[in-house]
Amino acid sequence: MSAITPEIIRAHQLSEEEYRKILEILGREPTYTELGIFSVMWSEHCSYKSSRLHLRRLPTRGLRVLQGPGENAGVVDIGGGYAIAFKIESHNHPSFIEPFQGAATGVGGILRDIFTMGARPVAVLDSLRFGPLDDPEVGARNRRILEGVVAGIAHYGNCFGVPTIGGECVFEPSYNGNPLVNVFALGVFKKDEIFLARAHGVGNPVIYVGSKTGKDGIHGASMASAEFTEESKQKRPNVQVGDPFMEKLLLEACLEAMKTGAIVGIQDMGAAGLTCSTCEMGSRGGTGIEIELERVPQRETGMTPYEIMLSESQERMLLVAEKGREEEVFRVFRKWGLDAVTIGRVTDDGMMRVKNHGEVVAEIPARPLADEAPLYDRPRSRPLRRAPMDPPEFVSVSFENDLDKLLASADICSKRWIWEQYDYMVRTNTIQGPGGDAAVIRIKETDVSVAMALDGNGRYCSLDPREGARLAVAECCRNLSTVGAQPVAATNCLNFGNPERPEIMAQLVEAIEGMGEACRFFETPITGGNVSLYNETLGEAIDPTPVIGVVGLLPTGPPLTIDFKVPGRAVILLGGFGVCDPVRFGSTQYAKVVVGKVWGLPPALNMDYEKRVQAAMREIAAAGLAESAHDVSDGGLAVALAEACFGPTATGAEVELESDLRPEFLLFHEGPSRIVLSTAAPERVAEIAARHAVEAVRIGATMKGRLVIRSRGEVLVDRPVRQLRDLWEGALERMLRS
Repeated sequence: MSAITPEIIRAHQLSEEEYRKILEILGREPTYTELGIFSVMWSEHCSYKSSRLHLRRLPTRGLRVLQGPGENAGVVDIGGGYAIAFKIESHNHPSFIEPFQGAATGVGGILRDIFTMGARPVAVLDSLRFGPLDDPEVGARNRRILEGVVAGIAHYGNCFGVPTIGGECVFEPSYNGNPLVNVFALGVFKKDEIFLARAHGVGNPVIYVGSKTGKDGIHGASMASAEFTEESKQKRPNVQVGDPFMEKLLLEACLEAMKTGAIVGIQDMGAAGLTCSTCEMGSRGGTGIEIELERVPQRETGMTPYEIMLSESQERMLLVAEKGREEEVFRVFRKWGLDAVTIGRVTDDGMMRVKNHGEVVAEIPARPLADEAPLYDRPRSRPLRRAPMDPPEFVSVSFENDLDKLLASADICSKRWIWEQYDYMVRTNTIQGPGGDAAVIRIKETDVSVAMALDGNGRYCSLDPREGARLAVAECCRNLSTVGAQPVAATNCLNFGNPERPEIMAQLVEAIEGMGEACRFFETPITGGNVSLYNETLGEAIDPTPVIGVVGLLPTGPPLTIDFKVPGRAVILLGGFGVCDPVRFGSTQYAKVVVGKVWGLPPALNMDYEKRVQAAMREIAAAGLAESAHDVSDGGLAVALAEACFGPTATGAEVELESDLRPEFLLFHEGPSRIVLSTAAPERVAEIAARHAVEAVRIGATMKGRLVIRSRGEVLVDRPVRQLRDLWEGALERMLRS
């Protein structure tokens, strides 16, 4: 056994204090394999040692919540005897190093989280962040990463057979060295058929199923717990390699094996691979697990115990079956052409014991390893902030040109080039796919549909992390309400820089507290999620980027879409014109794209008013009064009106805006709690709005082929819909070709 030197400890990203704790737990010096096991299980990626203390403040309970944080995915009751399992995960670091496989295996990992619970995956969404495609220094690299990530998501999802039905894609300089790839998945099952990752029944066999173990992904969890440096390209072997066809077989085999009743517990081998699955199942079950590595199916010869335990090869699961019923499980996996091998058993001593050819190479108490990792209350100062507070002087030269620039900008332009690569109709459940405010799928076994959306705004959070996180929750719930869905639960992915820097830790804590406040207020408990830290390159951190995914329920029926349908309908601004001042305007897309600067604070949010606007919108939708609806967000009212014109009929609008706001604010401020809708029954819409004590301003009517916006008689915008649409539709492809 080689001696454990200080250099080896540092190479495993363990501090001196953490190593001393290992010595206390073991009562001796660890073996090299044990050191590797501790390093991955106590990595930031697996242990949440910097965030766990603060995540406890998030609301996690609700009337519909069947399973909250702590399992592979959260579970919510949707009625009729059915439930949905859902979660969001990050694969940021791997996607920078190897964009295609990094993104592809991110999809594979979140899908396994869902069917490990016993649910069949039925939808995927993705939240993507990249550096600017036209950056003069690294634009070519950003374009390559974007193309690789999108191709990887499309490859895995399309081959597996799950629709990718929505998401978001944002471009900011802070993501130049750290793209963010956050993937959400949702599955459906009967609510009394939930499977948990727990090892029960002393003597029960521990069965390895799925793909063979190789050397890919070793120390992937540790890689995701460190900043990027000049040497990061050498970490390409740390990126896993996925096989979606193998995962499809694994899905069907696992769901069929679960039907036999022989499965006691199940856990996928994701981050930290066999290490994580064994110790977590033992810890959650209050038992121990003993395994023999000689029996682990391997695709490479001469693999060491260290490599086998830390490999993150994809498409693998660990099962605990009832003793004596192993053959029932093996029969199912043979049918699907997959390996299924008993590699160990459940014990009563609480130890994770690893043998190799009969020799014990690791023997660690499961609970301290899995659930008692170091917990840090890291120092924090004021949140990092680079932008000035005071606004510059600016005056629009042409509101029409401003609108053109915004519609052709990377954040706002059509993402059709991305989502056309995804099969978003497979399984024939998609009611509303990419391009809407929220995606909607029907649950065929019931009369209920599920709406889902992802939202996050790193620019807002860079100015005020707490308010930015609250705004993200509000917008996500508003997106669901705009299609008529009642938000019921949420999942989150917290993307931040190095938590050892007090100003970054402050961003994280403020964002968590803001998210908690908003989720509590909007009654959307967090059922699980992911924390991704150390998103830095050469000391430059990303903008704080908490991403929220909210799911909601609505009766199955035709979708309520963004686009105006026919001329002659009243256009209503539900929620009113909102408020804005020069300081709050500095966070807008207009400030970023047209003025070329960011300053000030995010838009102001009144959560009580926001909640009432959402309730009014849901009632309007349920009554069938809205022919179209679109929330006002990036780019403000002018962009929302333009996007509502981009439907198949190219129906435009003529609106008159009566407001004391300065024209730039009136057209382009991003204040929340506003929805543009068209209706043939404006009086009834007004009645519902009044009942909820919110404004419903009749600003104009739909018309054929043009968008005309006036303010107190002055024409601010007058453009053919087709001209605006051409700018918006083709912008992303033009950037990629540049």
